[in-house]
Amino acid sequence: MSHTEGLYIHEARKHLDAGDFTAVELTRQTLDAISDKDPLINSYITVDEESAMEQARVADERIQRGEAVGLTGIPIGLKDLILTKGLRTTCASRMLENFIPPYSGTVAEKLMAEGAVITGKLNMDEFAMGSSSESSFFGPVKNPWNPGHVPGGSSGGSAAAVAAGLCLGSLGTDTGGSIRQPAAHCGVVGLKPSYGRVSRYGVVAFASSLDQVGPMARSVEDCAMLLQAIAGYDPRDSTSVNVPVPDYSASFARDLKGMTIGLPVEYHSAEGVKPEIRSAIQEAVKVLQTCGAKIVDIRLPHMPYAVAAYYVVASSEASTNLARFDGIRYGYRTPDAKDLLDLYEKSRSEGFGEEVKRRILIGTYALSSGYYDAYYNKALKVRALIAKDFTDAFACCDLIAAPVTPAPAFNIGEVSDDPLTMYLADIFTISANLAGIPGMSVPCGSTFHGLPMGLQLLGKPFDESTLFKAAYAYEKEAAWGRALADPRKARL
Repeated sequence: MSHTEGLYIHEARKHLDAGDFTAVELTRQTLDAISDKDPLINSYITVDEESAMEQARVADERIQRGEAVGLTGIPIGLKDLILTKGLRTTCASRMLENFIPPYSGTVAEKLMAEGAVITGKLNMDEFAMGSSSESSFFGPVKNPWNPGHVPGGSSGGSAAAVAAGLCLGSLGTDTGGSIRQPAAHCGVVGLKPSYGRVSRYGVVAFASSLDQVGPMARSVEDCAMLLQAIAGYDPRDSTSVNVPVPDYSASFARDLKGMTIGLPVEYHSAEGVKPEIRSAIQEAVKVLQTCGAKIVDIRLPHMPYAVAAYYVVASSEASTNLARFDGIRYGYRTPDAKDLLDLYEKSRSEGFGEEVKRRILIGTYALSSGYYDAYYNKALKVRALIAKDFTDAFACCDLIAAPVTPAPAFNIGEVSDDPLTMYLADIFTISANLAGIPGMSVPCGSTFHGLPMGLQLLGKPFDESTLFKAAYAYEKEAAWGRALADPRKARL
């Protein structure tokens, strides 16, 4: 075992500053781990070894000058829909298989400004549409705890790489649970920030009113360091909100006295929740009580309508956002077209995968003349009611505790032909996206078969600090361990 393997980001920071090892050594070890383990889980689409080693050398010079900040010299992976100048960005799609961006997204720029080392681009569901990371044009991502199971999606590569130590932290995106769900399935911490907290500039859009970029890491403290680096107002993103970014590390405490946590009656009585998940959440709530939190029941009465509303809104926005990929100006172009109409049809048919085409068709139908009011407008009204439910609930609690998923990670291929079952797996996560509030997944144990499970914490808009406070206290009290996932030793 390398002397740098298995370190948290905050630990690596101290060792780098103390001169115990260099950023070049840390990056070399990470790249070696990718070569060793990633063929078993397929978490990376592109590994940028040459550039990563050069960034590490520059980081070491910065450390020697005494100019290091939180992420200087730390290997970080990016979901492959975040634009990186000169480095291929595919969205895991044939449509963008060879796309080299001419500029970088704001979050990538901020990480590079801190001196982070970008190891490469991480695998995902095509255009972020999925809950299992099976729909990638570059092959499915596998769960590092058991490669026979999915890692969750759509940020499955981001979660799997962190869990296996193939980067110390990563960025994903969350449109309906795509950070929190894979974080739960892979046993890492994942945060979906409030809508507007992190810039979406330079991030390929799936559903513009729902998408958010967020951090994934192996500890709450590391997750906070990543959010600290990427949060903040960006005038290049019209949906970015100009509010102060607090010092998230200042919120860490092990005492939750005075904090009230709400348990939604609808979540905890929902059908289809596996007994292991239900038991793990009940035990996690007891731990939060041990830390001093007061637990109260709350109501989210419109939760049963969230899945239907979400898939109308998200698919409608997707059909609009993806219209630009027509084979003329953007994306894959068929080599065999008879005329212009044939070029459009074949380029989009051959360039997009089945799940993306399914959602484009759903969204186009919902927005079409005669059905707009019946579907899209009605979905927006339900969305407003769901947001009001959270406003009412937060009048009597500081945050909400809930499951992330109704079941642990399923077998690869188990539900890939059943999209409705796949959609219903998002039942506990999509409401936060519809309401624009922050949500977080924290590991809360493993199943009998060794698959991780996650506790979800939901907060008030722009109150990520309270999430970090509760998650930090829970993490310290529960002490679930710090082992890296090793797909070579997994129980198949």
